[in-house]
This record gives sequence, structure tokens and C-alpha cells, in this order.
Amino acid sequence: MNKIVNPILRGFHPDASVVKVGADYYLATSTFEWMPGVEIYHSRDLVNWQLIANPLQNSFQASLIGNYNSGSIWAPHLSYAEGRFWLLITDVKTGSAFKDTLNYVFSSETITGDWGTPNFVTASGFDPAFFHDDDGRHYIMSMLFDHRLEQPNFTGLVIQEFDTESMQLIGEREHFYTGTDLGVCEGPQLLKKDGWYYLLCAAGGTGYSHAATVCRSKNIMGPYELSPYHPFLTSKPAPENPLQKSGHASFIEVSSKEWYIVHICSRPLTERGNCTLGRETALQKIDWIDDWPRLSNGTVFPDLEVEVPSIAQNSDQQLDFSTQCDFTEPELPDYFKTLRQPLSEISQKVSLSERPGYLRLYGEQSITSLHRQTLIARRWQHFCFKVETEMEFEPENFQQMAGLVLFYDTDNWHYLQVSYDERLQSKVIQVETARIHQFTYRSERIAIPSDRPIRLEVKVDRDQAQFFYGIGNGEIQPIGEILEADHLSDDYIKTNGKLAFTGAMIGICAQDFDRHRSFADFNYFNYLENHTKEAKK
Repeated sequence: MNKIVNPILRGFHPDASVVKVGADYYLATSTFEWMPGVEIYHSRDLVNWQLIANPLQNSFQASLIGNYNSGSIWAPHLSYAEGRFWLLITDVKTGSAFKDTLNYVFSSETITGDWGTPNFVTASGFDPAFFHDDDGRHYIMSMLFDHRLEQPNFTGLVIQEFDTESMQLIGEREHFYTGTDLGVCEGPQLLKKDGWYYLLCAAGGTGYSHAATVCRSKNIMGPYELSPYHPFLTSKPAPENPLQKSGHASFIEVSSKEWYIVHICSRPLTERGNCTLGRETALQKIDWIDDWPRLSNGTVFPDLEVEVPSIAQNSDQQLDFSTQCDFTEPELPDYFKTLRQPLSEISQKVSLSERPGYLRLYGEQSITSLHRQTLIARRWQHFCFKVETEMEFEPENFQQMAGLVLFYDTDNWHYLQVSYDERLQSKVIQVETARIHQFTYRSERIAIPSDRPIRLEVKVDRDQAQFFYGIGNGEIQPIGEILEADHLSDDYIKTNGKLAFTGAMIGICAQDFDRHRSFADFNYFNYLENHTKEAKK
């Protein structure tokens, strides 16, 4: 393998923070309203990454019930010092002119261990990061948010010393950096190398103007000198680049002579179009020129294909992330996530034991609820895929439903749902869409027989999606019209005046607006990527 193909983490994996401990690399990404919170991946070659830890496992560590869509757990920062791993997170509660951004510190002796209780440190801004200096002092940085109407909301970066014994900030907060001509400075990362402090920041917002900048100083408090290679990374002037929205980066040292960065990116379906896979993580090689970092390709633009790291010469890159789950194991696979509620705390609503070989989901609140709903989902990781499942469900009234859903957030989804229609006196199936919280039926309401399993299927082909269903072993048939898969993207949602930072998911769910007692049994859940079709595009 001479080249690797970006992204290295496909589908909704934003805001990567990476740390090296010995020969091991650990990378943390944001999870927003999905639990368990924060995903930590491990690699020894920088090419293939395995999910090994989710530090936020319960509502005491992260209470997300009621948080708005695309709020909750923003950009984590992972580091290692004093024989321990350190994790900084932001739990974003509100997104108005006032921003409640609660920043917490966690720590663990082992990456897969118990990360313990959250230690609140500050709410002055979001995207905090640690810096552990070689003199034994520790610092926390974050952007500073200014709610005053006459001020810009993003006012640069602040830094303050942190005491690892008391787990509290000490001393005074310093407003030490105000950003560059690219505006909006956030996601700071500090690296100390050859006597210089290098400040790597995200800039320009999270859309198609996104970028990363570098500056340096001999003093941690500055002043900081801007790199002659400015911006350090961006796709803004290159709409044809397959890796758009590139910015928010983290340094990786393989050896003193071999360096990389991981960075955020998105792959639009069309030029500057909608990105259904959300914000992903890519890898780029960098060189040091006159003590300044620069992309090894000599430009500011990311490469789709990158020279393979020296530690990955014998590696084969995984490019297909298809999975098949028959629900026979005692626990769900780690690619499944739940919405706002930790799986451990909704065991009475999600069971693998009540009917062995099946996943039983008890209906609770609606699919639009920001509080307690029963939804198990995984991210899309390819533009073309099929998902199939088989469900047994006997609703007694129209307020009970269950099925298969293409899901972005509680305001945006396509739902193949089974329910009961008292006028037809029959179990029924239909497709419903939510688009910016506007609801539409996208198929007829079809009567189906009771006491027989229902096969549910969806095929996604880039910007289109089609649902299918079959009764028992009968023929599978399409239901409803061809749907707009690309509307399940932050780009589409933002153009309609809403904030969105995550990515499309596919899942199974159940609702019961009556007594919270009805349940659906799912026999399997198969996610199958179509790489042959994608290659023809």
C-alpha cells in the first residue's frame, strides 16, 4: 500500500483530537446528542482505527435530556500527562445569543477504564483543550464567547493554569490570542517543539470557509506570530477538492522527522452541495520548513490520497464498513448509539434477553422528543448502502408505532412506520417525512396482515432513498416515492435557518403515546455498503 484514501474515519466523526502514548495513537471525536458520549479510537498505523472506549457512559457524566439538536457534546480534547489520560469536553445547553457551554475535565489511568466523575471548570466558551508543559504546569484553553449585543460573539482565545490535584483552574484567565483575518477562532491545540509554542486553531466557521491556522511564540502567553504559510489548511478556494470544509486539526508525531495531522472534512455529493455523511476525519502529512509546519504537498489544500505512514507499510486500509447483526450476543455492537439517553439507563426499554435472538424495543416518547425516546441507530459511512431488518409488532391503536428510520435529528427524518388504523381495523404501514419540523406522508397508508413478521428495507443511493417492505417470506416491494436523502445533512438544514453539526444515521425505533407499553421485536439489522455502485459514479 503506497497511498491511503481519506477520510480515515468515515461518516459522522468530527473534531478529532489525537494523542500518542508509546507506540499507540488514541483519537477522540465528538458525539453531540448521541450516547455513549465521546468516541475514542486506537491505532498503531494511523490508517485503521478501532473504537475502544466511550468515556461518557451515564447521565451523571453527561446529562443530555432536553438539549437542543446539535448541542450537547462538542469537540473533546484528549491528552496524556502524569501517567494519566485527560479528557476535556463541552456540554452545550443553549444556542441562542447566550450560549451555555459547560466545560468538564475527566481523567483515567487507562484509556478503557472508568473516567469517573465530571469536574466542572468553566462555562466561558467551548472547544476547550489541555496543554501540559514540560515544566510540570498545566493549562486549559478555550474560545471566549461574548453575549453582549455590541460585541462579536467569538472574541479569540483564553488560557488559564489548571491544578491537577484540586482539579480546578487557578490564577487569572488571560485573553492571549484574538485570531486572524479569517475570523472565528476556536478549537485551539498547543504543541511545544524546539523551544517554540505552536498554536493550531480552527478558523472561519464550520462550513465551506472552514480552515486551520498556525502561529508560534517563545512564550506560552504570547505574543504569537502568524505562520508565513497562511492558512495552514483550507478547501475554501478549491470547490473541486473532494475534501471540503477542511480545518479543525490536531498534530501527530510519528518520529522527529515524520509528522501528520488529523483534520475535519466533509465530502459533498455535488460541488459545494449537501454532505450526508457529515463531518469526517482525514489524515495529511506535514513537513517542518524553517520551524514552521506546512502540508507536504506544498499547498494549503488537503489530499484525498496521502503517502502511507512508515508505520503502516504492511497495513491494508479498511474501506468497507458493512455490518450484520443478528442480536444473539448479550450486548449490542459498539457502532449502535442511543439518542440523549445512555443505553445502560434505558434497559427497561431496550432488551436483548426478553426474547433471545431478538432486540425488543418498548415504545415511549415520539420521534420528535428531545427527552426520552426509544431509538437505536448507527451512522451512515458510505454514499450508497442498503439496510434491512425484520420486525414483529402488533400495535393496538394509532398511537403505537415502530419501524425503520433514516434520521438526522428530531426535526429531520424519513420514517417507514408500522401502526394501527381503527378506520381500516388493520395494522398499517406508511412512510412519513419530517423536513425542518414540517411533516408529510410520502406514501399511501397500506393495510397489512397481523401476526406475521414484516421485512423493512431502505436503499440509499447518494441523494436518493427508497423504502421497501415485505410480509413474511413474500416478495419485497417498494413503498412510497423516491425520497431526498441529501436533505438529511447539515448543509440543507442550515440553509433553512437551523444549526446542524452532526451527520445522517440509520436506525430502528418504537413509540407509544398511549401507555408506553407496546413493543417491537427486531430479528436482525444488516447495513450493507454498495462500493461497486459508488465506483461507477
